[in-house]
Amino acid sequence: MGRFFWPILLIAVLPTVAAAQFLREVRDEAMLAGRSAQSFQPADENYFAAMDNGLDLTPDEVKGRNMWLVWTGGNDLFWDRLTNDTFGQFDLLKTLSSHPDLPARRANRFKYLGLMNEPCFEQATGPDPDRYGLWLDRRSEDCPADPFANAEKYPGVEIGARGRNVPVGSYYGEPSGVLGLRLFPNPEFDEKAEQDWDPERFYNDPDYYLDDDLVRPYRVGMSCAFCHVGPSPIAPPDDPENPAMENLNATVGAQYFWFDRIFAWKPEDRQYMVQLIHTARPGTLDTSLVSSDYINNPRTMNAIYLLEARMANALRFGEERLEDGERDNRQFDDFPATQALAPFFEPPDLSFSPRVLKDGADSVGALGALNRVYLNIGLYSEEWTRHFNPIVGGRSISPIKIETAQKNSAYWQATEAQTPLTALYFLKAGRPDALADAPGGAEYLTAEAGSLDNGKTIFAENCARCHSSKLPQSAYQAMPGGCSGSGYLQCWNRYWELTKTEDFKSEMRAIVRAEDFLDGNYLSNELRIPVTLLETNACSPLATNAIAGNIWDNFSSDSYKSLPSVGTIKVYHPVTGEPYDYEMPAGGRGYTRVPSLVSLWSTAPFLLNNTVGRNVGQIYDPDPSVRGRMIEFEDGITKMLWPEKRERDQLLGDKIPGFIDRTTARSYLIIPRGFQPEFLGKLFEPFRDELPWLFNANGDIQLGPIPAGAPVGLLANLDLRLDQADLLDRIEHDVKLFRLVVQIKRTLKDLPEDASDEDVRLAFRPLVGPMLELSKCPDLVVNRGHLFGTQLSDAEKNDLIDFLKTF
Repeated sequence: MGRFFWPILLIAVLPTVAAAQFLREVRDEAMLAGRSAQSFQPADENYFAAMDNGLDLTPDEVKGRNMWLVWTGGNDLFWDRLTNDTFGQFDLLKTLSSHPDLPARRANRFKYLGLMNEPCFEQATGPDPDRYGLWLDRRSEDCPADPFANAEKYPGVEIGARGRNVPVGSYYGEPSGVLGLRLFPNPEFDEKAEQDWDPERFYNDPDYYLDDDLVRPYRVGMSCAFCHVGPSPIAPPDDPENPAMENLNATVGAQYFWFDRIFAWKPEDRQYMVQLIHTARPGTLDTSLVSSDYINNPRTMNAIYLLEARMANALRFGEERLEDGERDNRQFDDFPATQALAPFFEPPDLSFSPRVLKDGADSVGALGALNRVYLNIGLYSEEWTRHFNPIVGGRSISPIKIETAQKNSAYWQATEAQTPLTALYFLKAGRPDALADAPGGAEYLTAEAGSLDNGKTIFAENCARCHSSKLPQSAYQAMPGGCSGSGYLQCWNRYWELTKTEDFKSEMRAIVRAEDFLDGNYLSNELRIPVTLLETNACSPLATNAIAGNIWDNFSSDSYKSLPSVGTIKVYHPVTGEPYDYEMPAGGRGYTRVPSLVSLWSTAPFLLNNTVGRNVGQIYDPDPSVRGRMIEFEDGITKMLWPEKRERDQLLGDKIPGFIDRTTARSYLIIPRGFQPEFLGKLFEPFRDELPWLFNANGDIQLGPIPAGAPVGLLANLDLRLDQADLLDRIEHDVKLFRLVVQIKRTLKDLPEDASDEDVRLAFRPLVGPMLELSKCPDLVVNRGHLFGTQLSDAEKNDLIDFLKTF
């Protein structure tokens, strides 16, 4: 996304080195250290036995859960690098710390950050001399040792300073006190770095911690648990800051995760980057933040429910054809442990794929989807990050090839070998969390039989055609195999017309009224719904990471890449509110896969970006109790069915069908002096005093002002690099972009220092049109659409809600 486009524009005259960097292949740290995939054996301790409502797991399923919760695959290298790529805003060592100068510590970590404190830890009360003076959580003395930190059983990768002045440690790292984050000795922390290390300055001296030459004693690795472990809906903790293991669930998703506060440990609203990440509501993040697609697109983190039913649905609607590098994905029949799942792939090119991403792009099989997750959180970053410019973008993106990872990354090889075990765990885990099973849940289930029966009828006639994995046989005949590919819209239109017939509705009513309707029902069919029908925000369907030739090319099917354009949508001008047409591109974009309604009562707010519910604006209470979840549910579902009650735009009101994310204060893109490219510093050093519009008094690059009330997406969605374009089209686009840059810089730099807010807004207004013309997603209204059921009477809506509570 174009969120941090200013630094790129500043150095756009530099020649590209993208081609030269691929002249040699890069091996990961494990392979450089002589480690094989076989040396990374899966952990077999059932340490998390009480988690997931005490689910009884086989030894292989235990290994699969451990893989999900503690395996980081060497991505500590990537997250350490990201601190520099974000100009010091993102620092996981500070996220883990309880220093008194930080806004979050263990005592308020859940409330402020939405992260899950690991049981068996206590808050630091001072610097830890055994851990380089850092204020890190201490393991309670009355708890057994963390089994995964056993360096004898799980010996870490000996490279750099590891094994010299710092220990090698375990390849699972040490527990940090936060589930999903593990501590690894930093191989760059040599004797000199150790001498230069000052823990107190690390917490409170910007000149020290904003120096990109700073070497921290630990790198922090991230497992999938960071974004997927949350409080159990049916066994919530009495104190969310101090959960017991039995209060945690590894598949519900991090619903209370404050991405903006985690990503910016010391947020300043005058930083445009902070304004941008404020648009990620609790429980959402933008999975293309790092491998930038120039679209601001925060989406909810998936809960993983009823994978078995989801896989069965894939046999009917999930046929996908694979070509070229897509065929390098491992399939279930490649592994002895998952031979029973062999029917989900027919050699050489037919995969039966559940769709994981909101845009339905993950379409090469369940294992391919799982393996891609590990790449996306930094596995084999030595190669991955050579295919794009992390965070800031501005460079052509190329696909990371599975065959390259299979050849040069021992971590990738180990991940491929072990994700089948995680798939086995998911087949057992992810049981629905029914309100009836939650403490006090019965008091919310008081509807009379007549109301529930009417709610079933309404659901069958209005919702089930998308939100049921049990359908009439005619549905499967209308869309054989799911019809993925160039003819998809013809099949979809045929299916949609079928669902309007009385024959379909009659059969659907019988299915919904059956006693076993909810048994094994994923409450989705995972078909791809055209955004022209949904009328929801189009930025997610416009995501480009998985289209042909982009970063995830090998992880999306050829049939996905062949999907036709859905046609034209209405978007709204952010200043005037006037609607205008936008033609959606083809090649995979334009669709949203149907979300599951399993345990709907526990998952509010709603829509794919959590914009319908009480966490919009300043109203947010991170309360995972049954009462707290029901308050969120009742508010969110009311706004879904009565869209007139959804939040309106602060400037345009009812002129547009929702609201636009806007900056809350006058802001600037600020690049601290310590993070400016060295060549840039040398180039401009003699002129700092003569360029006050570019540098502030500290020598930081300061670009702006961007007025309060500016649509965040105007800048964040600027298309810096055309996708799938020939040379002439790219040159034409780049010329337009350069002209826009000159216009923006001239306009903003001419504003006086004491310009009023109104002066800044007036100066900025002429820039809106040109920015929209170069926008990759001009749809800025974030909470619109999904109007199904809104035509019902109030009584019918209330009966429907009574039925939805039982899911």
